[in-house]
Amino acid sequence: MPTKPLHAVTGAFGYSGKYIAYKLITKGQLFITLTNSPNRDNPFGDQVRAYPFNFDRLDLLVKTLQGVEVLYNTYWVRFNHPLFKHAEAIRNTLVLFEAAKKAGVQRVVHVSITNPSEGSTLEYFSGKARLEDALIESGLSYAILRPTVIFGKEDILINNIAWTLRHLPVFGVFGDGMYRLQPIYVEDLAELAVRYGAQRENVIIDAIGPETFTFRGLVETISRLIEVRRPILSVSPGLAYAAGKLIGALVGDVLITQEEIEGLMADLLYVDSPPAGTTKLTDWIKQNRAALGRHYTSELARRRDRKEAYKSN
Repeated sequence: MPTKPLHAVTGAFGYSGKYIAYKLITKGQLFITLTNSPNRDNPFGDQVRAYPFNFDRLDLLVKTLQGVEVLYNTYWVRFNHPLFKHAEAIRNTLVLFEAAKKAGVQRVVHVSITNPSEGSTLEYFSGKARLEDALIESGLSYAILRPTVIFGKEDILINNIAWTLRHLPVFGVFGDGMYRLQPIYVEDLAELAVRYGAQRENVIIDAIGPETFTFRGLVETISRLIEVRRPILSVSPGLAYAAGKLIGALVGDVLITQEEIEGLMADLLYVDSPPAGTTKLTDWIKQNRAALGRHYTSELARRRDRKEAYKSN
């Protein structure tokens, strides 16, 4: 009697990977997760077995992936830090793709970013472009999803904008704030991942939501919907980075990086494509306004604590 095909999700105890995992469960799909945090609280109980990445042991990673039909990859790092670096994330992902091919994985759904370019001076975007090229050249069947900002109950950017509005007397935007973003709901991204995991045609999808905001407009919208009015000032990128660094030091985190400011101001989180998601950020904020921004969400705290589950905002 034939057995059900097996899928694999990277980071199912984290953020976007967790929502992909939930979508697979609702479809009755068997899957495993690969993670840097095998001891983190498992929200799926005995439904999901967790395996370490073993990036430094290709043979063990291949063994883990044997029998896997579809691999959903969300693995990445947001910025360079003594604990993690883009170069390491690139190297590790290349090992993951090699292991997938050696193990006979039939399909890879890979989460990238809008406007990747190997010629970019920003490591986030050049690194994502390098990985896209490597996946395409691997010969594996692929679906590449390119989101901008992903929002949801465990998100960082939207929550921490709201937190800043709630806790500081003014909010500073970099320059004129007219650069754009197209946020996608994490469940919409997960739905796209599972949908394209079931196909075999090679595709690249701009995974954007149905609303486009300027950054200033996004802050104004969040301010209005959580009913916390603050002056929104245009400041120089250098001053904004310095203020962000100070706030980050106070909360023990990295609030914003110079690269993130440059990427935003270069309009790299905007594409001229039809929306792939259906959930409006404005509707989601209205439903979650009471909790949004009440507590700061720390990137570094999540990276350092490998046992506690990600908290909802």
